[in-house]
Amino acid sequence: MSRFITVAHRRLLDRLWPWLCAASVALSLLMLTALLTLLLVRGLGHFWPASLEEITLRSGDVVAGQAIRETPLPQKIGNERLYFTGNRDIDGASWRWVDVDNIIARTTPADLIRLERAPWGDFIGRLESLEAGGQRMMGQAAWDYLAAALALPADQRPTGQLLLTTADGQALSQPLSTTSRALAPNAMSWGQKTRLWGSSVWQFLSEGPRAANTSGGVWPAIFGTVLMVILMSVIVTPFGVLAAIYLNEIAHQNRLTRLVRIGVRNLAGVPSIVYGVFGLGVFVYGIGGTLDTWFFSATLPSPTFGTGGLLWASLTLALLTLPVVIVATEEGLARIPDAQREGAMALGATRLEMLTRVVLPMTVPAMLTGVILAVARAAGEVAPLMLVGVAKLAPQMPVDGEFPYLHLERKFMHLGYHLFDTAFHGEDVQAAMPLVYATALLLVLIVLVLNLTAIFLRHYFRRQRGNEC
Repeated sequence: MSRFITVAHRRLLDRLWPWLCAASVALSLLMLTALLTLLLVRGLGHFWPASLEEITLRSGDVVAGQAIRETPLPQKIGNERLYFTGNRDIDGASWRWVDVDNIIARTTPADLIRLERAPWGDFIGRLESLEAGGQRMMGQAAWDYLAAALALPADQRPTGQLLLTTADGQALSQPLSTTSRALAPNAMSWGQKTRLWGSSVWQFLSEGPRAANTSGGVWPAIFGTVLMVILMSVIVTPFGVLAAIYLNEIAHQNRLTRLVRIGVRNLAGVPSIVYGVFGLGVFVYGIGGTLDTWFFSATLPSPTFGTGGLLWASLTLALLTLPVVIVATEEGLARIPDAQREGAMALGATRLEMLTRVVLPMTVPAMLTGVILAVARAAGEVAPLMLVGVAKLAPQMPVDGEFPYLHLERKFMHLGYHLFDTAFHGEDVQAAMPLVYATALLLVLIVLVLNLTAIFLRHYFRRQRGNEC
């Protein structure tokens, strides 16, 4: 009887096992899809010119702004809606919660505008008139002049004053020189909104941040991330490959070699902040301080290399990702049949020729996989960079037209740190949240592209070499 039950249990497990595996894959894909959908909707949706509402409350107050979200009221029946109202210089705040039950009228007037300006952030209200060149323009003439002026470069714009009014009738005079963009989203067609959305996404990718990272773009962060990853790859690839070759092809396979392998694999699990502390103590203060003493003594006590910079950040992340490259390359070397090595040696090849002409070409897919995985990890690391060179806002790019063109001692911006700083250290976290989602989406896409590149390169070299490594 017990034997029959055991057989029945095994048959049941055999039937359930494929379904459990399929369910795990489906759940993983579902979570990934949910993550990407959230980032796409919240991130790219931020650049869509949303309609502006004008609401009238039971108290008689009139409020204009963009509806953001609606949540249930605590300890009360009903909902409250969050509006972005702008006008921080007038109202002292850019956000307002409104009890939905208190709204008696809700419209979307075509003459409501949204101005992006400095230093007080967005203005939401109406354009009454524009004074420029000794003339006062109103209505469509004022709007056309404003659009033409904002299309010019900042240093070529004419001087003038915008006469504005808020939804509740308060007047405001705004210099034209401090205005960067003007929108009338309620009067725009779907085609105009689509073109504006594409232009806004391009500005996000090609411009620098503004207003304490709550607006503007992330181009310096993209550039700094890519440049740091390239330098890291140039440093880590030869060291990782040579270390793997020595461990698998040259070193005697004894207890010491096994201990070294265990150490390398354990280094892959060390928290990244520990590498940051090591980079700060050894690279920045140790090597960098020594370089300043030898070559830049005239600039001391202001450090040149004795402070965080691009070079030390790249070296720290190279050390962080070195175990990944070593392990991946060594696994590829171990999978090459010994017959390939013995055949090359039997045909008269030297040991060096056997390694360079037979073994290493067959290991290229594994090497590339290790490098790309290292790049993917380095692109998202933040903790060590906070200690060895990343900056909230870098005043100068690491690459410019001045000799030596590549300035390794300069600080740089990074997408991961920009994401962290915008989410937790901005002046207006609520306003920065859409940019947080957009930056996170960009970072996820970069890592996704790198991993897909690894897969395609592996398959390409497998087909080229006809091996299974």
